Amino acid sequence: MRYHSYLNSAKTIIELYRGGVPLAGFLKKYFSANKKYGSKDRKQIASLCYNFYRLGKAVPQLPVEEKIIVAVFLCENKTNEFLHFHKPEWNEIIEKPLAEKMQVAGITGEDVFPWAEALSDGIDAEFFRRSFFYQPGLFLRIRPGKKDTVIKKLQDAAIEFELKNDDCIALPNATKIDTVLEIDQEVVIQDYNSQKVLDFLKHPASGIHNAASVWDCCAASGGKSILAYDILKGQMKLTVSDIRESILSNLKKRFETAGIKNYHLLVADLSENEFKIQNSEFNLIICDAPCTGSGTWSRTPEQLYFLKRKTVDEYVSIQQRIVSNIIPHLQEDGIFIYITCSVFKQENEEMVHFIKEKFHLQLLQMELLKGYDKKADSMFAAVFKKA
Repeated sequence: MRYHSYLNSAKTIIELYRGGVPLAGFLKKYFSANKKYGSKDRKQIASLCYNFYRLGKAVPQLPVEEKIIVAVFLCENKTNEFLHFHKPEWNEIIEKPLAEKMQVAGITGEDVFPWAEALSDGIDAEFFRRSFFYQPGLFLRIRPGKKDTVIKKLQDAAIEFELKNDDCIALPNATKIDTVLEIDQEVVIQDYNSQKVLDFLKHPASGIHNAASVWDCCAASGGKSILAYDILKGQMKLTVSDIRESILSNLKKRFETAGIKNYHLLVADLSENEFKIQNSEFNLIICDAPCTGSGTWSRTPEQLYFLKRKTVDEYVSIQQRIVSNIIPHLQEDGIFIYITCSVFKQENEEMVHFIKEKFHLQLLQMELLKGYDKKADSMFAAVFKKA
């Protein structure tokens, strides 16, 4: 039966995967090398793998096959043929609330994520834990002047969507929009809270005016740079840097589509002291720091599964070195925005304390943007001023 085959294929992938690369990339490579799987097969097997990792640290004693079946029971909310084949009595109660199903499976939230004491202030640990079992939504940020066009295109294509605010759209996760909308030209694929981390720049009190000298120092593929560009109406002198040359290649393509032409690009490891930068001072530095990514685990549950507690300490050390190397390039009265997609207080509030104590910057605001109650990522942002 194909449901035996699906289970065995997922088990094979899980036993091969070691967490060194994103699961999505590993699956793509695996299926490319194994052509026997059709599109329906790939979708089913990938779903089984993701569900397995959504169990996090729970039931390590169970064989992989049994963990996959437990995961399907907890993660799905509609009867399905896979569970009917392997565990029909669970399939009959699959629509029950998650808390009840966890009791049936003998799993607690603490089993899944055992480090509640390490969470940032204000996080509901149990709500956060349960969010791992749900797939998050897809969020789009409408670029300036494109709102009417975007909404009309979505309506014409009969795509279900929700307008969260003036420029944020929420859609079901699997929605195909790249054939309907011009990505990075009309909309940017960007999580709900990722769109909010630079809201400070929208206020006159920010002190960031036209022709700002901006350094997006951990730029990745450039989402925060495009956001800053739109908020500042393109009136900025932009420098972007990242340690990964390959991801900066993607950034260049996105910038071209987004209409960002004048910028300086730098490949640099900012955790080392030897890096060099042409413009020595900026009045806005955006640091979306490398972190555990714990605020995004509902999208990347494999990271929860493979995380070791000491990894948090390792990221904090990197974050401290990065901010120590970049803050000296902040002008007087300049703004420094520190961002993570982490829920650990070590990477968030304790880093704010480190920055205040070491560099004597003025903390203007600090906010934990909870996403687990919105099917979104959780983010942390702190805004400082060099007074």
